[in-house]
Amino acid sequence: MYDSLPRYEDTLAPYACRPSESRGRVFKEPETPNRSCYQRDRDRVIHSSSFRRLKHKTQVFVYHEGDHFRTRLTHSLEVAQIARSVCRSMHLNEDLGEALALAHDLGHPPFGHVGETVLNECMKDYDGFDHNAQALRLLTRLEHRYASFEGLNLTWETLEGLAKHNGPLVDAAIDHKKPPAQLSFGFRDYLPENDLELHTYASAEAQIAALADDIAYSSHDLDDGLRAGLFEFDELKKIPVVAQVLDEVKWTYPNASKDVMIHELVRRMINRMVADMMVESGRRIERLAPTSPDDIRNAGQPTIAFGKDMGEAVKELKSFLFERMYRHYLVNRMASKAKRVVSDLFDLYITEPECLPTEWNERAQGAGTPETARVVADFIAGMTDRFAFREHAKLFDLNRVSL
Repeated sequence: MYDSLPRYEDTLAPYACRPSESRGRVFKEPETPNRSCYQRDRDRVIHSSSFRRLKHKTQVFVYHEGDHFRTRLTHSLEVAQIARSVCRSMHLNEDLGEALALAHDLGHPPFGHVGETVLNECMKDYDGFDHNAQALRLLTRLEHRYASFEGLNLTWETLEGLAKHNGPLVDAAIDHKKPPAQLSFGFRDYLPENDLELHTYASAEAQIAALADDIAYSSHDLDDGLRAGLFEFDELKKIPVVAQVLDEVKWTYPNASKDVMIHELVRRMINRMVADMMVESGRRIERLAPTSPDDIRNAGQPTIAFGKDMGEAVKELKSFLFERMYRHYLVNRMASKAKRVVSDLFDLYITEPECLPTEWNERAQGAGTPETARVVADFIAGMTDRFAFREHAKLFDLNRVSL
């Protein structure tokens, strides 16, 4: 058993997830002497091939558009930093919070949300595609690193947090052996062997990871958009909370360069959002007076949240970024290419599964079948942006001889 576990658990709040009280793994494994179960979960995520591929998956800009723009990997690391810091400050389990933050985007296909939208449309007759369900599928089915089991065999708390970090997926308790059709395929496929209690909220650590994601992508997409020249400082005056911080930075550092101004703006925005989340969450915890993680799960509402004003401010910022960044014509042009790449690859693979790599073709069960469609979706979802472009060129450029 982890030697310092009792001392560490003494520092945790009563409603934190404790390694000694974990509901364990589907496949029993002996504990290790130098790491808690949640540390092992985090380490397994980091060492997975799915995590490495995030390096070349789009956040907003495709990998070749600039070395300084964020990818899914750098975004996940930034989310993990925020989640871990907040968990520590609130006396929650920072290892679990970090594991969830690092894993939360593993299920995204290439080309960001555009890739997911197209892949879901391609799969509309075959149970659809959802990146959260795909992350669960990766961690429980598709990662092959151990001789004794499929997936990474993560703890119940990590899998639960991954599934429910944005809230309950069903309105009431269900028979997990017969999950309802409304659930995405990845959840329906996995639930019969492990009830993740999808009708409750997730742990406080998982809720922190979810808001850390909001904080990271809204503030850092602001950073990338400014550096890419998609909008300028003056345009941010439309967003009151950003305008207030920007005026503060300009007043404090009137002669600062644009790069420094951007960094000061972004770091102060992060600090404000984190501080607001901790204050509001503290209020909710005080009212709830939880004495266990299950009290958080059964609270009937999020326990970790922004205050009303900051919540509205974050919505305003997201709306601005949607209009001025995610729908900018330069981003739209690459999104248009991405749509064709994903759609073309899917159509080819499902009608000619023999074009899939051998190990994937062996899983297929004939052209046009639901089983083959899921194999194709799994294969495409695992692609990086550059691999998808290369595959498309190999298969559709008739002048290209080398495959």
